[in-house]
Amino acid sequence: MSTAAATTAPSRGKQAQVRVQRFGAFLSAMIMPNLPAFLAWGLITSLFIAVGWLPNGILGGFGNADDPGSWQGAATQLALADDGTTFQQYVGMVGPMVTYLLPILIANAGGRIVYKERGGVVASIVAVGMITGSTVPMFLGAMIVGPLSAWVLKKVDSIWAGKIKPGFEMLVDMFTAGILGAAMAVGAFFGFAPIITGVSDALGNVVSWMADNHLLPLMAVVVEPAKVLFLNNAIGNGVLVPLGAQEVVEQGKSLLFLVESNPGPGLGILMAYTFFGIGAARSSAPGAAVVQFIGGIHEVYFPFVLMKPTLIVAAILGGATGIATNVVFGSGLRGPAAPGSIIAVYAATPRDSFVGVTLSVVLAFVVTFLVAAVILRASRKKDLAAGGGDLAAAIAQTEANKGKSSAALDAMAATVGAGTATAGGTGPTDGVAGAAPVRSIVFACDAGMGSSAMGASILRDKLKKAGRGDITVVNKAVATLEDDVDLVITQRELTDRARRHAPGARHVSVDNFLSSPVYDDVVRAAQAESQAETAERSTS
Repeated sequence: MSTAAATTAPSRGKQAQVRVQRFGAFLSAMIMPNLPAFLAWGLITSLFIAVGWLPNGILGGFGNADDPGSWQGAATQLALADDGTTFQQYVGMVGPMVTYLLPILIANAGGRIVYKERGGVVASIVAVGMITGSTVPMFLGAMIVGPLSAWVLKKVDSIWAGKIKPGFEMLVDMFTAGILGAAMAVGAFFGFAPIITGVSDALGNVVSWMADNHLLPLMAVVVEPAKVLFLNNAIGNGVLVPLGAQEVVEQGKSLLFLVESNPGPGLGILMAYTFFGIGAARSSAPGAAVVQFIGGIHEVYFPFVLMKPTLIVAAILGGATGIATNVVFGSGLRGPAAPGSIIAVYAATPRDSFVGVTLSVVLAFVVTFLVAAVILRASRKKDLAAGGGDLAAAIAQTEANKGKSSAALDAMAATVGAGTATAGGTGPTDGVAGAAPVRSIVFACDAGMGSSAMGASILRDKLKKAGRGDITVVNKAVATLEDDVDLVITQRELTDRARRHAPGARHVSVDNFLSSPVYDDVVRAAQAESQAETAERSTS
């Protein structure tokens, strides 16, 4: 094999990984902001359906309005009894939320990513057409037609952009969005809805076939390695969440929500390092275990797997054990457990699944711990001779796999002396100083929270101490950036994207949101601007 061929193959593999990561990040950007709505729906379902903690016919939608002893005054719908007669049944909140609210929120988020507010509005209109034309919850369809309809509107708007006479812009914009939204809603009703329904049914049949043939635990073979490489978002948000929501409607719960969010495997690996690891990995593992199990940030255990790739076997066996346990006990969750904290898991657990869910976490932990312990003990002498492995390099590789900085990983890197504080050297950077004074600063990352929020807090505090608390410092998602900001600080992989959203701003890249010399540069530039303004006022 030639050298060129040898170097091209990994490059193509890396490109494919990046594409999957970007696709997964795009799906997550539609799901993650709406997780509070999923949580609210899960809580209402757990409380008020017929088998919930506080059964309520009005809220749960199972009461008979024709029964004189039932509550009166609630919204009702016509239902068909077994004997063929009709009666009024309470609609409740559970059905409308999963049928309409959640898919519309997802479609709106996808539309906003593509074309901001106008895209979100049209995406919501089209989503309603698709929802009413389908017989299953349209989560998968919402993730398709939401961004697609916004993209169509964006392309149509570009046809006459800059060609409309002044004073007629609002009229054209209103009718364009309204007419196009109505047309696409009708098209979604007759076209997309049957197709997406068929796709959802097919995926559901695959899961049913796997369940009937006792193959569901094999999902761990795909999911666990995908998690470590940050490829799981496409699987989780693209397949498992939509199918899980559909199963909740049909069965009241779904084990699919616990396939990748089970904290047992990650805890098992970290506790194995706590007892049988060496060096920095052993000292860092207990703190990472708390963050992973309680905080739900699973990515903190990924570097430990990357240090010793054979540990993926332990994670797969543990994950498969958790899935098998839920299959045996018929347990599952009412909604997604995000983040994957044990607290979020229990918050989404129905009252008839606590035993099964608890055992799925415990047994997944035990199996992962035992297998990981054997692997670590077997290679202990070799690890000691090699110096225990490079946890700092593994953390850096994990962030490279993720494609962005992580507050949790940065904090762990700092504890092992790996908190590099470099600014921009490998990314496109405009520099802090400029002709115009800095009045507003935005920290931007993929999700607009987490690491960027911590970076913004650090710089905000530094500016206040330097007497420049008047400078606005906020954090946002890259997709929501607007060209009304003076300075944008991003992780280097995202700077090009940020530049496209805010071309008029100065852009600075950092490798580590928690510690960077860029922050001191910003403070010095702000102080210099303040001193220059003071000197100018004194001489005028």
